[in-house]
Amino acid sequence: MTAPLVIAVDGPAAAGKGTLARRLAAHLGLPYLDTGLLYRATGRRVLDAGADPADPVAAERAARALTPGDFTRGDLRNRAADAAASKVAAIPAVRAALLDFQRGFGAAHGAVLDGRDIGTVVFPEAQVKLFVTASAEERARRRHAELLAKGAAPALEEVAAEMAARDARDAARDVAPLVPARDAVLLDTTGLDADTAFAAAVRIVESTRRK
Repeated sequence: MTAPLVIAVDGPAAAGKGTLARRLAAHLGLPYLDTGLLYRATGRRVLDAGADPADPVAAERAARALTPGDFTRGDLRNRAADAAASKVAAIPAVRAALLDFQRGFGAAHGAVLDGRDIGTVVFPEAQVKLFVTASAEERARRRHAELLAKGAAPALEEVAAEMAARDARDAARDVAPLVPARDAVLLDTTGLDADTAFAAAVRIVESTRRK
């Protein structure tokens, strides 16, 4: 029996992987999971408790207490959530607590999952693996524009510095660092709009599935 189609979409913040993964899921009729929400929701729970997201005990407790309602909060896409998510994601016990949820979601009926370790840890056997990236300057510009659209944003230079710090943490962590899977296809979206990036991703999916 053919295994359900799982597509892993990994990459750093503001590379466009979330938009791309959602469109791929809709195009292919597959469930979609933004795994970053799991870590954002965990970080938010820690902050709500007045604890430090870098505290392994507090972070694991928050990860194991997650409910579906945590994923629909309106405060998961701001700077505080960004920083908290990066810190809890570096804690092995948090990643272990959330791993079964992610695997169960994709294994049931297939799925498109986006995150930072889908192709390397969560679904190393995924039939299609994309690593979506863009230049640091372009990613900072996109995140700055996103924050401005929400009504307020720090200076572009400050956004760039925060993203560089997060990139460094994600790449250097001992567990599930942000690196492309060896068999992932690199998609650089620096000079691409959303439609062009999507068309490129569809071509990659189609060519990979034919192999």
